Amino acid sequence: MTFNKKLIEVALPLAAINKASVREKSIRHGHPSTLHLWWARRPLAAARAVIFSQMVDDPSAHPDLFPTEKAQEKKRQQLFRIIEDLVQWENTTNEAVLERARAEIWQSWRYTCAENADHPRARELFDRYKLPAFHDPFAGGGALPLEAQRLGLEAYASDLNPVAVLINKAMIEIPPKFAGKPPMNPESRKDKNLFEHEWRGAQGLAEDVRYYGQWMRDEAEKRIGYLYPKVEITAEMVKERPDLKPYIDKRLTVIAWLWARTVKSPNPAFAQVDVPLASTFMLSTKPGKEAYVEPVIEGCGYRFTVKVGNPKDTEAAKNGTKLARANFVCLMSGAPIPGDYIKAEGKAGRMGARMMAIVANGDRGRVYLAPTPEMESVAFKAEPTWRPSGDVPARLTGGTCVPYGLREWGDLFTSRQLVALTTFSDLVQEARESVKIDALPAGLLDDGKPLAAGGTGAAAYADAVGVYLAFTVDKCAHYWSAICSWHNSGEKMRNTFGRQAIPMVWDYAEGNPFSASSGNWIAMLDWAWKALETAPATARGIAGQGDAQSQSISADKLVSTDPPYYDNIGYADLSDFFYVWLRRTLKPVFPNLFATLAVPKAEELVATAYRHGSRQNAEIFFLDGMTRAMRQLAQQAHPAFPITIYYAFKQSESDGNNGTASTGWDTFLAAVIEAGFAISGTWPMRTELSNRMVSSGTNALASSIILVCRTRTADAPTAPRREFFTALKAELPVALAHLQRGNIAPVDLAQAAIGPGMAVYTRYARVLDAEGKPLSVREALALINQTLDEALAEQEGDFDAETRWSLAWFEQSGFAEGEYGVAETLSTAKDTSISGMVQAGILSAKGGKVRLLKPNELPADWDPATDPRLTAWEVVHQIIRVLEEGGESAAAELVSKLGTKAELARELAYRLYTLCERKKRAQEALSYNGLVQSWPEITRLARDARTRQPSKTPLFDQE
Repeated sequence: MTFNKKLIEVALPLAAINKASVREKSIRHGHPSTLHLWWARRPLAAARAVIFSQMVDDPSAHPDLFPTEKAQEKKRQQLFRIIEDLVQWENTTNEAVLERARAEIWQSWRYTCAENADHPRARELFDRYKLPAFHDPFAGGGALPLEAQRLGLEAYASDLNPVAVLINKAMIEIPPKFAGKPPMNPESRKDKNLFEHEWRGAQGLAEDVRYYGQWMRDEAEKRIGYLYPKVEITAEMVKERPDLKPYIDKRLTVIAWLWARTVKSPNPAFAQVDVPLASTFMLSTKPGKEAYVEPVIEGCGYRFTVKVGNPKDTEAAKNGTKLARANFVCLMSGAPIPGDYIKAEGKAGRMGARMMAIVANGDRGRVYLAPTPEMESVAFKAEPTWRPSGDVPARLTGGTCVPYGLREWGDLFTSRQLVALTTFSDLVQEARESVKIDALPAGLLDDGKPLAAGGTGAAAYADAVGVYLAFTVDKCAHYWSAICSWHNSGEKMRNTFGRQAIPMVWDYAEGNPFSASSGNWIAMLDWAWKALETAPATARGIAGQGDAQSQSISADKLVSTDPPYYDNIGYADLSDFFYVWLRRTLKPVFPNLFATLAVPKAEELVATAYRHGSRQNAEIFFLDGMTRAMRQLAQQAHPAFPITIYYAFKQSESDGNNGTASTGWDTFLAAVIEAGFAISGTWPMRTELSNRMVSSGTNALASSIILVCRTRTADAPTAPRREFFTALKAELPVALAHLQRGNIAPVDLAQAAIGPGMAVYTRYARVLDAEGKPLSVREALALINQTLDEALAEQEGDFDAETRWSLAWFEQSGFAEGEYGVAETLSTAKDTSISGMVQAGILSAKGGKVRLLKPNELPADWDPATDPRLTAWEVVHQIIRVLEEGGESAAAELVSKLGTKAELARELAYRLYTLCERKKRAQEALSYNGLVQSWPEITRLARDARTRQPSKTPLFDQE
């Protein structure tokens, strides 16, 4: 069989893909991710680019069409232009751009069909009139199947998790069933131009979701609106707060009620008082809009008032009654309230809550008000008739609230929140009935087949609308839990999952479903129907529940997948939060999908130590399961295409003398290799926001490493360790230079280098050590990291003597002082002098001590044109100084003056970051990483500046 080399195995416009992927993380309305929360989604831009380049031939595969390297490169650049257009968010639904991409996919497919016409399985595998289908066996949030469908492929998605399955059904399976149909609701049908309007894709379905969602909101307000009263600004309130005068006698809609959890005071003198556990008393920290809660002690009790402006004791207001972590202080007596006491009270069911403040919506922004007995009374009147059962995970990376008595899912909601959520959940059923009734006169047949049975008539359409309305209920649960807090600098509510955890929240915000501000029902509905509008709704899509270890769906299909990252995220544990509500709302629609009381967990492919008894058992479980899953792919996937696998687990463990490795990486790679794969390409893609909460203190990367895998040939040789190491030293430095040219962030360089290193390792059937024993993946990773470090060190030869000295000194002392004698000895070895480096402006030498100057100590009036002793060290730190003081445009001005000399700065930044990471110098590391990440924009601005001023030649470009 002829295997054409694909574009992804040769070259990619990585900078364009990364830029679009990062930008996409800030896109909100209309993005499929807003349909329903899922953790660690891949950007659509990256998914689209990977699948396209996975299917399109590299020009080098067709020497008859492109006989010279120049011709091949010209065609490659044409494909790059297509990708650069394809990844732009604005082109997500641009049919002209998509058609150009589809045409290239078809052209490559026809070449493959022609070249394999005589193959024994030609009829099964190579139909020039039909593209192979796509499958993702770890479908999760559904970005990969969705983008395959957008590129014209029939898409299959499977996942063990029923929440993920439903998300994929909503994205790829349901929209094509009702594509092109007009809305069925009676309001739309009154429009005389209804059938003249072109209802593209799922626009009609989206309009019905909007209409029936609005009906649900209006109906819910009739039933439970009394639980969400407006607040009246009285003359008495204005006496205390003159700032409220513009609102006198007005009734303002409440945005949120802010509560503090309480426990009985541990001081016997106040044992009857429920004292607040408030992590802050600040309500707004926006300049000019500051507001805060001030507790007032009255006899044996207290009340809360609200003041505007800055508090007298800002630090005290900022910290509330919190001392540190889960330790508080009694408001009444000042006695400490230790965490163990709070846990005991919570587990005994004695933790309560007290309203601290009311946030209302005024003409001039947020209005912060003191709580009233009436407002508290209304909240406590709520009597839910149902509450979700099931255990909240007792262990989660990032924290859990279980030790404080919030043990069941129902404990995460106030009574009022439970009444609201159950009311809207019940209304989904009523809305489904209304849709079914309205769809019949609108022209849909009543075939009696529900959606789960493959129906496309009125009953199935009603089920489909119900799915998106149920997702809206889920989104509301995300904002209507007692784990939501108030964002006092943004003046809005935070949602439940600010990170992949369910931590304890001491002072929480209870939103108003019927307001027009954050967390209201209509806002959640808008996310859902606007995301649905952008669904491709073209080729057929099928989503189902399946275990990746035993599935057979991948047979003869293109595969791209994003498997679990070892132990980073407990998807099953987290998604139970939504499952309990989806099950209540949609079990009549999908009885099989919601047959279990909770999300299946025993088979979930994550290395969770507490689930398997020990870390070792968890690792064995992950390795065995992932190997089986990868073997399924190796045996089934379409042989004409490589398989692409996303992985983003950071190496973090130092293994004695063997260098840095990682259980997550080596276990995953061992599974890939054991399954029979060889790695034919790797690409680092910026798939995460660097400031996301999960990245703080977790083993997560800002880049995903895309592994491009082919089945290893049966005749792959066995090699001794020396041959492997020799090949590694020859090939890894070349790959390293390629990665740096692609502007990979220094923070991700070590992970990205794993790919080309493992490409060498996996070309052999086995690598044997001196004793004839197989070299393990962990040992191979250690050698890859050693070779990477050597390659970075060898790059020092490009630098001037002063910079080489500075690197050696920096590795030893950083920016701290050191002994003059030691520095002088080192300067002799590096062929420079202390006085020369002082003259160069990079070093201070006084009183027998020397130290490198920090960026902010360098002269602001520095001009490289007049510097008599210009060094790469000074260049990189001057650019950092300017970047941190004046931003990318200021840095671009300096880079424009430096010309080609500036490029050394980026190379040096990689080396410096590596030294900082090894020495745990976090602050300096951030500066070097930030410079590399800003480099594309800095150089673009510098080019633009030179274009605008053509007469000014860069200072050093003539060298």
